[in-house]
Amino acid sequence: MSEPSAPVDARPHVDETALDAAVSRYRRAERAASWALALVAVGAFLAAVAAFSLWRGAAVALVLAVALRAPVLRRSGATRLRTDASPEAVIEAFASATPPVLAFQWGVADEVRPASGDSGTAYEHPSLLGLRTYSLAVETESDAPVDASAPTDSSASIDASAPAGASAADGDRAARFLIEGALDGRPWGAYAVAVREAGEGSPGRTVVDVELRSRRRFGLRSVPQALVAERYYADVMGAQGYETVAREVSLTV
Repeated sequence: MSEPSAPVDARPHVDETALDAAVSRYRRAERAASWALALVAVGAFLAAVAAFSLWRGAAVALVLAVALRAPVLRRSGATRLRTDASPEAVIEAFASATPPVLAFQWGVADEVRPASGDSGTAYEHPSLLGLRTYSLAVETESDAPVDASAPTDSSASIDASAPAGASAADGDRAARFLIEGALDGRPWGAYAVAVREAGEGSPGRTVVDVELRSRRRFGLRSVPQALVAERYYADVMGAQGYETVAREVSLTV
């Protein structure tokens, strides 16, 4: 007797406990890394003062501040995800106010609310010292379904031989949309998402290709945060019902 097919509107299984735990671990590690970097900078300043003079120590501090804050790096990459949920449910999740790929942002936000002008969603974050609030505004632009046989930007940099469950031509249709983020009104980053049904005989029902597009440069002080996010990425996506099949992220000047 054949197994009953999964319902068309099957949604990704979200383990709220595991998701909260993974996001909390990320937040603790990210704050610890930020504090460690700040302490290293202070230590270098004090060491310079002790070895030379106050003015030379101030010069060292100035050089460190410029080196850490200077926007010299860009972050880009591509990820392939797989889930047993239906393509329709995955599209709904990624086009929502809390898309799975932004779990590190909305998961630690103090508030998730409609953005000003009722355009998109805003995540309110306190700064490290709690002196100000950062607002990350997110908007999603959806395209009409396109032929899945056409290559997507996000899958181009991922080895096609990876066990992604299906090639781009295995599904009949695919949907693409763009998630744009702006931090305090300035471009922050974007995710180009392509959702398609997995081919017949492939594990999972849906394949999601995500391309991370850089919208700005950032300083060396953001590198620890990026490394911590990579450490917990698969855990956070897994808690939301997505298997990370392949992922390539790079930092470039």
